[in-house]
Amino acid sequence: MNFNSLSRMQKTSISFILSTFFLVLLSSSCRTGERVIYFQDSKSDSLAVYTSGFTPVFKVDDFLSIVITAEDVESSKIYNLPPVVTSNQGYTIGNPAPYGYLVNSRGEISLPILGTIQVAGKNRMDLETEIKTMLLDQLKNPTVQILNFKVTVLGDVKLPGTFKIPNERITLLEALGLAGDLKMSGERKNIKVIRDSSGVKKEYLVDLTSKEVFNSPAYYLQQNDVVYVQPNAAARSEGTFWRAAGAIFISITSLVITTISIIVR
Repeated sequence: MNFNSLSRMQKTSISFILSTFFLVLLSSSCRTGERVIYFQDSKSDSLAVYTSGFTPVFKVDDFLSIVITAEDVESSKIYNLPPVVTSNQGYTIGNPAPYGYLVNSRGEISLPILGTIQVAGKNRMDLETEIKTMLLDQLKNPTVQILNFKVTVLGDVKLPGTFKIPNERITLLEALGLAGDLKMSGERKNIKVIRDSSGVKKEYLVDLTSKEVFNSPAYYLQQNDVVYVQPNAAARSEGTFWRAAGAIFISITSLVITTISIIVR
């Protein structure tokens, strides 16, 4: 018996079953889309009010580069660390190794001639200004840089790893971009940022699907922050999910076939 020969009621029953089946699939697809779209509650002209400037402050265990220059190179040498030259086998002789000043447990560094300076809690401009007031007039402005400014991105991203940041300024979104963005299975509503603050670990939770991400204290990352993207519930139970989904699909298919068979008899 073909479909055209069925009664009007039989055709209606079959259409209802098939429509319900496909609506369930479509609804599931829509919910998945809602979970992966960023900034769902933002408008095209509303983001500018949320962003603001950020300058990192120095912390214990930071490794700082401080270089003092002058028109007369010889006059500035006594204020700078001498370049470190390696001579071990396997290394090119004469290449200066990275060198700088490690912020000790008291938040201090010790500069040649100038002595001990408290740096923890200060930013780069603060320290440059302070050092400048201690220098002779003929010396130029000092330049300060954090040599160990890096962030780590772990979890359900495409390219997890640790990334060195040369300009001391990076947002959470940029860090995720360096890691290749989240996988489709990454949980976008619960991004975790782990930060060391004066020896205390703090955790911030960020929802990438909301524009409130721009107001988060973790939007601008600080040196040595760790970003963790956990897999969503479906990914965490992927094996169980697919087994269950397969069983449900087979059951629904069997139900549809059985129902159609009963109706067309």
